[in-house]
Amino acid sequence: MKLFQRMLVASAAVGMIAPTVAQAADINIEDMGSYSTSTEVSSTNDFETILPGDWVYQSIQEVAQTRGCDVNLPDSGISRFDAATIVNSCLGEAAEVTIQERILIDELATEIAAIRARVDGLEARFNDFEAASFSTTTTMDGKAVFAIGAVDNGDQLGDSETVTTGYVYQMNLNTSFTGDDNLYVRLKAGLWPSNFETKPSNYHIETKDTAEAFKVDKIWYTFPIGDSITAFVGPRIENYYMNAATVSLYRPGALKAFKFSGNGSVFGASTDTGAGFKYDADNGFALGLNFVCKGGDSDNGCLTKEDTNQVQAMLAYTGDNWHLSATYAQMSGGWNAFEYYSTALITPPKGTSNGGSDTSDATAWALRGWWRPAETGTATPTISVGYDTIDFGNTHPDNVSEGSGWFAGLMWYDMFQPDDRIGVGFGQPVKANSLTTGTLSETDPFLWEAYYSFKINDSIEMTPAIFGGSDAVSVANTDDDFFGAVLTTTFKF
Repeated sequence: MKLFQRMLVASAAVGMIAPTVAQAADINIEDMGSYSTSTEVSSTNDFETILPGDWVYQSIQEVAQTRGCDVNLPDSGISRFDAATIVNSCLGEAAEVTIQERILIDELATEIAAIRARVDGLEARFNDFEAASFSTTTTMDGKAVFAIGAVDNGDQLGDSETVTTGYVYQMNLNTSFTGDDNLYVRLKAGLWPSNFETKPSNYHIETKDTAEAFKVDKIWYTFPIGDSITAFVGPRIENYYMNAATVSLYRPGALKAFKFSGNGSVFGASTDTGAGFKYDADNGFALGLNFVCKGGDSDNGCLTKEDTNQVQAMLAYTGDNWHLSATYAQMSGGWNAFEYYSTALITPPKGTSNGGSDTSDATAWALRGWWRPAETGTATPTISVGYDTIDFGNTHPDNVSEGSGWFAGLMWYDMFQPDDRIGVGFGQPVKANSLTTGTLSETDPFLWEAYYSFKINDSIEMTPAIFGGSDAVSVANTDDDFFGAVLTTTFKF
């Protein structure tokens, strides 16, 4: 194929591991241990390494995302001491914990106590230098991402077929002022070629083109209200960061269209002023309500008649190894973030001016579910599915009244070596189902990807991936089937 005639083979390895220091917080282990629970849990192995299939590993992933810790959990497994460090850093001096968090703290009580003793000694030793040093309540982590690849038939997507490269550099800063709150700031810079920016067909999961300017990409503040409510507020936040629960376990290897089991009608991105809350009932149920508005930094104002905004509400239930959720979204004032993951019947192909959704209002639903096996390294994969609907009423300029899309993703861990991951995702990006007037053009959009991810060491991950699709850009173009390949290398620090 023309793609493979153009592909370059490149690899890089960096053998430097930077030491990290996690700021531990006060957790009263005796008080935590006094909580009673009827839930019985057991590890899937009796060794010191906690693997991705263990309940401890999976629980840490969920706690980290729920608490907004943004930890880089290695797929190769972690030691019990590392696990305790992450839990201690995430939960800190939390005034309330969920049942899952209580069980996790009890399991790692010995290691957490050891960490507390070490950190207390360090704090006493360096206390005299605090005034001239980085805040002891601020932690930093980050990543650098390199990508190289090409798209066969990319010229039919409005791009090119040449081999191109892209990069992203990201820093995450987390600061607590009370022990229960968190100020999150993400700094980011990137430069990506056009053939990894076309939505939804070949938009790469790491694509962020800032013309190499290093700037604030996200910033928001979270704090508790009572025992079970977490509040969010910030000038640069997206609706999905305020989700009440984890809606997908599938991790895309190439296509961002597969994030959240399909960034369809509800989870399409738009970073603006926003606020919301989520309520965790401690019995598996959770609910959330949030909004993001584009008028917050202008004279239009938030949630006014002149504003462009999206309001979301989610109801979710998460068990030990499964999840179901429904998310409702109301989009007003010409909200158009769904164009990121819809076909041309809902939004025009790149480079065209006809159609679009600049004056559209809409309501949408996102249904999500996932299931995971008790152990990794078997033929049984983690399964994530999603289904989206969107209703424009009579407001769409191209007379589209309704649309829908779906996704299914499978993931296998530890199949060839302890630190690997295999992913296969496929689905239909949101397409028009009916029009207010006129006849639908025949189209059957479809996207897919397959990848293999493995670790060079705990800090370097390589992900070769292939992907493709049909009718994903323009229904008027019958020659827009495409096939692509990309190698993504991630350096975490």
